[in-house]
This record gives sequence, C-alpha cells and structure tokens, in this order.
Amino acid sequence: MKNASSSKASKTDRKRVKSMRDRDVKITPDHPELDIKHIARVIVRKGLKPVEAKKSISLRVDAEVLAWFQAQGPGYQTRINAVLKAFKDASA
Repeated sequence: MKNASSSKASKTDRKRVKSMRDRDVKITPDHPELDIKHIARVIVRKGLKPVEAKKSISLRVDAEVLAWFQAQGPGYQTRINAVLKAFKDASA
C-alpha cells in the first residue's frame, strides 16, 4: 500500500506553462476549456462558515410560479430557497 505524498511542493513546470500561447493548449473532452461555472465550482471555501445541511421536503406551489423559476435555468430550487430565506429575514 502506497503512502500519500506529504510534499507540498508543486510539480508544475511554471516556466513552460507561462511561455505557452493559446494555440499551444490542446482542448480535449478530458481537458475542456474552462468556463465561469467550472471556476466557481472549484473555489475553496477556506475560512467560511460551513453551509447548513438542507432538508428535503415536498412543497406545493402554483404551476406558473414553478415554471417561472425553472425558466430562469438550472438552480431554480436554490433560488426558491433564497427567496424564502429573504422573506424570513425581512419578517424578523
């Protein structure tokens, strides 16, 4: 069984990477071009409070309300939660 490396030193050839031009970078399915959504998922949450666990519930809402949130794109449940949380905070 191998032990995990305890080395903190980067093995990246920074001089080579810095000298590369855009045309030298190969885009493949395994290594696609970055987009803002990908970058946002990679951000490390150092120093931030842990996010509370959410509870799964069944909630009945008007079809037009659900359709509107879904039309905004992925993450509609998170947006519904944000609206409900803002209402709770404003009511306090």
